[in-house]
Amino acid sequence: MTGNRASLATATSNGITLRVRLTPKSSSDRIDGLAETAEGHAVFARVRAVPADGEANAALVRLVADWLDVPKSSVSLAAGHKSRVKTIALAGHAPELLARLAARTATWETKNEQ
Repeated sequence: MTGNRASLATATSNGITLRVRLTPKSSSDRIDGLAETAEGHAVFARVRAVPADGEANAALVRLVADWLDVPKSSVSLAAGHKSRVKTIALAGHAPELLARLAARTATWETKNEQ
């Protein structure tokens, strides 16, 4: 990834971490571009689930796994359990995961957080 988009994902010893801004109670489950947050760029995700009892977080994990075409068992919520801005951990080969992410975000424009 190039430019400011590189800040949304970081390679780790066992994969990558990905910053995500989540909007629960949406009309559909979808990845909807990039968002600018106080922490930097983030993937903008929407899920139908409500933010109660971890339902929205679980829906986000499933959505990210499907979007990046990785096993759900390799995706977990690392931080931000009660925040709109979350850190997702993806286990696997970091260069491959970063390449998948770059391919899916290459044409996106940033949506400013309101």
